[in-house]
Amino acid sequence: MVKEKNYGILSSLSILIENNRFEYILLEMALSFEIIARFNRARAARLTLPHFTCQTPLFMPVGTQGTIKGLTNSQLEEIDCQIILGNTYHLALRPGAELIDELGGLHKFMNWKRALLTDSGGFQMVSLLHLADITEDGVTFQSPVDGKPMLLTPEESIRIQNKIGADIIMALDDVVKTTTVGPRIEEAMYRTLRWIDRCIAAHKRPNEQNLFGIVQGGIDPILRDICVKGLVDRNLPGYAIGGLAGGEDKDSFWRVVAQCTAILPEDKPRYVMGVGYPLDIVVCSALGADLYDCVYPTRTARFGTALIPEGVLKLKHKAMANDERPIDTTCACMVCKNYTRAYIHYLVMKNAMGSQLLSYHNLSYMMRLSRDLHASIVQGRFPEFVQGFLRTQFPNGDVPLWVCNAMEVAGIDISACCEPCKTDQHVDELL
Repeated sequence: MVKEKNYGILSSLSILIENNRFEYILLEMALSFEIIARFNRARAARLTLPHFTCQTPLFMPVGTQGTIKGLTNSQLEEIDCQIILGNTYHLALRPGAELIDELGGLHKFMNWKRALLTDSGGFQMVSLLHLADITEDGVTFQSPVDGKPMLLTPEESIRIQNKIGADIIMALDDVVKTTTVGPRIEEAMYRTLRWIDRCIAAHKRPNEQNLFGIVQGGIDPILRDICVKGLVDRNLPGYAIGGLAGGEDKDSFWRVVAQCTAILPEDKPRYVMGVGYPLDIVVCSALGADLYDCVYPTRTARFGTALIPEGVLKLKHKAMANDERPIDTTCACMVCKNYTRAYIHYLVMKNAMGSQLLSYHNLSYMMRLSRDLHASIVQGRFPEFVQGFLRTQFPNGDVPLWVCNAMEVAGIDISACCEPCKTDQHVDELL
C-alpha cells in the first residue's frame, strides 16, 4: 500500500497584481490529499475538505441551483454522495449570492453538511454562447431570467463564490468547444492563464475554500502543455482538466486526459470536468484522474433511462411493461429493492415520480462505481475490476479501439476481454 500525503494546512503562493508587479504571499490550503494506494497511474486517495472527508475516485452529481432535481439531501446521504456541484452563474441569478451569504452560506441554506463545489460560470460561455459577449475584462451575459446584462469577471466570479462558501471553487476560465479550430483556442488558453492570477488575487477565503485552476488548450497538446505548466507554477490546491466532453472524438479525449494527468502534480487532486459516462470515468481513473461531474445520470433519468452494468436500460420501451425484475439485479438501492421495471415503466410514461426513482437509482449506480474504483485500487485488484467492467459492457469483445489504446498507456492488460485490436501501435507511439 502506498501512502503519499499532502498534509492539512499547506503553503501556497498567492499572486497579487499591482502596477504590473507580482507579489507572492504565503497562504494556507483548506484541504489535505492523501494517496492511499496506486495501480500504475490510477490512485485511490482520501480528500479531506472543510465539510467532509471524501474517497476518490469520486463522481459529483450536479445540483446547478443548490438542489439535485427530485432528490432530498437525506436521500443523497443515503446513497453516499460526497460532493454536490453548484453553479455560480445560476446561483448568482437566483436566489443571489448576497442572500445565500446572509443566510449563512450555501451549506446552511440548502442544509447540506457534506462537501460542495461551485463552478465559476465559465461553462456558460459555451452553453449560453448566444447570450454572451467575451472580452479580456470578462464575459457579459444577457440574463435568461430578465434579459438584463450581467458582467462576470474573474474577480466577480470569485467574490460570488466566496459568498456561496463551497469547499472547492473554480477559477473563471475562457471556455471554447473542443471542436473549435483556429486562433480562438490559443486566445482562450492564454486568457485562462491571465485570468487565474486575477482569481488568485481576488480570493478572500483561501483558508476556508480551495481555488482550483482549469487546464485549457483544446485538443492541441502544445497548448495543453503550456497551460498545465503555467497553472502548476501557481501552486494551487487542485487542478481541473476543462474543455472536454464537448463533442471531440474519443481518441482526442483520452489523449488530453493522459497528457494532463502525466504532468499535473502527484500530490494534488485532478478533476476532469463534465465527464459522467461510466466508461469514461473508468478510463480516466486508470489514467490518473480523481474527480468527475456531469448532469448525465439525472438528465438521462428524466428521459426514462437507467444505468446498469451492461450499459443502459430504456424503461419507456414496451418490453418493460410486464417485466417483474428490478432495474438491476446486482443493485441494492432502494429503488431496485422495492420496485419492478414494469412499475417504473408505468411511472415514466405517466408520472414525474418515475424520473425521481430513476435519478435515485442512477446516482446510486454512480456512487457504487466510485466506491468500487476506490476499493479495487486499495485491494490491489484494479486490473481485474477494469476487465470485469469491460466484459460486462462489451460481452462480444467489441471494446472500442480508443479504450484499448488508453488502457495500454495506463498499463492495464484487457486483451482477454476484447477482440484483437486492429492496430500495431505500441505505448511509445500512442502519446
